[in-house]
Order: sequence, then structure tokens, then C-alpha cells
Amino acid sequence: MKSILTVNNLTIDAPAGASDDTTGMVLNMLQNADISISGVHQSDPMQTELTMVLNLKGDMAMSFNIPMVMTSDKMYVKIPSIPFLPLPETIVGKFLELDPQELAEQQGVGVTPGTVDTKKVQDLSNEVLSTLLGEYDEETYFKDVKPADAGLPEDVDAKQVVQFEVTNGNVKEALTILVNNALPKVIDILSKEEYKDLLQIDPAKLTEAKQELQSGEARAEFDKSVADLDSYLTINNFKLNTAINKDDFPVYQNLLMDVIIKNPEQGQNVNLSLTGSNQYSKINEKQTFVIGVPQGEDVITMEELQQQFGGMSTY
Repeated sequence: MKSILTVNNLTIDAPAGASDDTTGMVLNMLQNADISISGVHQSDPMQTELTMVLNLKGDMAMSFNIPMVMTSDKMYVKIPSIPFLPLPETIVGKFLELDPQELAEQQGVGVTPGTVDTKKVQDLSNEVLSTLLGEYDEETYFKDVKPADAGLPEDVDAKQVVQFEVTNGNVKEALTILVNNALPKVIDILSKEEYKDLLQIDPAKLTEAKQELQSGEARAEFDKSVADLDSYLTINNFKLNTAINKDDFPVYQNLLMDVIIKNPEQGQNVNLSLTGSNQYSKINEKQTFVIGVPQGEDVITMEELQQQFGGMSTY
């Protein structure tokens, strides 16, 4: 699997003096920045390895490469070399060993990577997605795109590409459908008994959320916000393409988003353009792991890391 998110444009149009130097520096770093996550996953025995790469651009260009490994009972994160944080050479490049169960208990959460039922996760995702998209009219929001015209990577073999599009002309209706029709049904799905152990959400909170969502006061406030949406949002482009292979698996998705978020009270506009993609391959095949499970001297525990940081007073 591989995911990529790229910031094509991030600018703020504001009155002179409204933006400070820090904001300008952050915008400069994020302009054309990209983050990618590539990895391999198998369910039985549970093992996942991911490599996250973050590329920041601008005057302070830098790149971070962070490999991670998860098993049924452990998680390993490789300690990167960070230019503005001089870490001891004794720990850079080693894998920090974490205990997900221990971290979950500290946070009052009972779900860890090893206890997640991947089949239930798939069932939940499919049910939520089909419920969300099922509320939208096919002729208004969906269309088939010829695979040859969809700009797919060469290694993606698709029999069909479906495009979901939101425009300035239908965004108000799309949001109304989402809030009034789709979200209450999604909450009903999350409340199902079969997902209780997976999600560990208090049923009373889900009931309360649905009641608040459907209350007259909330509806009136939402209707007013939608009516005034033109003053706060302009959609230049919002398209989500999904490529389906011969086995009916969604093997590739790409998002094209170009919007202007407006703040008329401050006379400020944020221009944001993103492209993103998810790609899956070798589904239900035997997986090959490149990193493997870290062992021996390649591993450092949290206690050892804390000891190393304790000796950094000279840095």
C-alpha cells in the first residue's frame, strides 16, 4: 500500500500586516511539501511495516524518513536524524520499542494493533462508505471515467474508474445530505453491537450525538451556515476517483482538491490545493517484508531512551 499527499498551493491573501513572520515561514515550508506512507500488511500472523517520508520545501527544506513496524504485541519506530534537534548518535537509526497495550492502558483505551479484528474493520469501513455514498444521487455526483483517461499509474490495472465530484453548484446540497441524511445513519452503524468491542465508544454518547445532530436548534444553525456558505467557501475543484480491478477491489484512489476558504470579517482568504492518492497491490497474496522485526542492538527501549535524553544537558 502507498499513500501520497502533496500540498500544491497554500497561500493566505490578507490585508497588509495581518500575517506575521512565523506564518510566512510555515507557509513557505509547506508550499509543495509532500508526505508519503508506503508499507506492507498481513493479517495472520499480524505484521505491518510502514515508511513515512515527509519532505518540507522552501528556505528551510528538509526531509524525514521514519520506518515503523507493528506486530501483534509490539510497535517499533526508527529514530530519525533531525537537523534542529541534535540527538545522540547512539540512538539515531535505532528502533524505539513501544508496548501498544501499555500505552493503551495509560490512555484508557482497550484497543491495540494486536487486538484489532481486521475483518470487522473492513466490514465497518465498507458499511460506512456504502451508507455515505448511497445517499447521493448517481447522476448528480457520480460518473464513469475511462481508465485510459483517468491518469492512473502504469501498474494499476483497472476495469472501471468511478468519479465522485462536488462543485459550487451542488456543495450546499451535498453538505445537507451529509448532515441530515448520512451522518445519523453512520451513527446507527457505529452503535451496532458487533462493532462495540472494536470502537469502544460509549453508546450513550452516540445516542446523544445523534439527538444533538437532529435537534431543531442544530438544524436551524446548520441551515443558516449552508445558506451563507458562498461567503466562506469556493470550490474550484473537488474530485475523488476510485479505480476498481477485475476482482472488484478498489485498488487506487486519487483526490484533487482546490478550494478557497474565506473569512470576510477579517478580509482574509486561504487558498488550498491538494492532491492525494492511495494505492493497493498484491491483495490476498503472500507478503514480503523489507524491514522485518527489529532485533537485538537495533532496538532501544523507552527507559533507555529516557536515560539518553537525561544525559543531553551538555547539548
